[in-house]
Amino acid sequence: MTRMGFIFLLLSNAASVSTQFNGYNCDANYHSRFPGERDISVYCGVQTITLKINFCPVLFSGYTDADLALNGHHSEAQCRGFINNNTFPTALLFSISLSTLEACGNSLVVSTAYGPTAYGNMSLVQIGNISGYIDTPDPPTIISYLPGLLYKFSCSYPLEYLVNNSQLASSSAAVSVKDSNGTFVSTLSMILYNDSAYNQPLSIPMAGLALKTRVFAAVKATNLDKRWNILMDYCYTTPSGNPNDELRYDLFFGCYKDPQTTVLENGKSQMGRFSFEVFRFVKHRHQKMSTVFLHCVTKLCRADDCIMLMPICGRRRKREEETPDSMAAASGNAILSAGPIITRSGMNYKPTFTGIVLRDMLLYLSHSMNPVTSALISGVVILSVVSVCFFLLLLRFLLKPRPPATTAASGVWNPSFK
Repeated sequence: MTRMGFIFLLLSNAASVSTQFNGYNCDANYHSRFPGERDISVYCGVQTITLKINFCPVLFSGYTDADLALNGHHSEAQCRGFINNNTFPTALLFSISLSTLEACGNSLVVSTAYGPTAYGNMSLVQIGNISGYIDTPDPPTIISYLPGLLYKFSCSYPLEYLVNNSQLASSSAAVSVKDSNGTFVSTLSMILYNDSAYNQPLSIPMAGLALKTRVFAAVKATNLDKRWNILMDYCYTTPSGNPNDELRYDLFFGCYKDPQTTVLENGKSQMGRFSFEVFRFVKHRHQKMSTVFLHCVTKLCRADDCIMLMPICGRRRKREEETPDSMAAASGNAILSAGPIITRSGMNYKPTFTGIVLRDMLLYLSHSMNPVTSALISGVVILSVVSVCFFLLLLRFLLKPRPPATTAASGVWNPSFK
């Protein structure tokens, strides 16, 4: 490139960058239009999913960067994007960490496909598809002249990779309570643990939790004085992170309680605690792993009034307890979620050394030879193993010590016994 050409390129770049609209690098000749599908770029990274949106059409449509958020979570700052004004055109960036992929309502759907495993052989592989959208809020009016913006995205990863690199996502909810001293806001959250002492946060191995593993759940609150307790109305599970999933299984609801669920503390202190044994959803029967999401409908209640909000199961309420529920001081309901809890759907196969060697030998033969030869040699191998086992059993039988023969009694022959 000549010196004159280089200078011309610099001047043209400077001119393009200097084209601004309201302080952003936008050109009305190119960007004065409604946004389209081509305005979003999705980068499925090893640690994060990065979403890049051309911000100029958003700006020309009458919106700002604060109007766009992940999956309708417009009130949560961590679910909104940030401006990168060092590019042309200006970009709005969203970053989703794989370790907390469902923090802003992103969806994780597990499917099964035929493909290469981590060991290179072809088999059924479970794929975790992460999807969601970025949109603008609905206006509070009946009509609007602004277009509703919607950008969809998705990324697919091997489920084993997601399990190995993700942490349990736990949602939180702010609850407003009014009392004689005014109104205060408390934040509720749910955390899962490995142990009954509630010291070790739940960790899930790469292969998933074994069925019937007991998991301990705790609902906690911040900014809560001693006059208020936590009450879990009911808790249930779904195969997806959507609390409104049509497929659900109740752990406890009213007087019903799953036989494998134990409610340890509810409505009597500033913590709600229960435990349950993990299971698999039958819809995942053709998959090696099953995803379970936990949801709890929770509220705050005044310590003296919590008992009036709890169900009466198997007993009559005392007269001093017979107060209308409408008089009980309590907050509104909040749904807390945690997950995914990954469980192993299938049986655990623990082959012996002989089983491993025989299996690997047969797999090698079946892949390296034609079917007839492979079947013949497989039969010879199996017959040889059976023969060796029979020979060892026979050898053990022959070498087994025998009891000494009984010695005949000595004495004179009795002629009466002819």
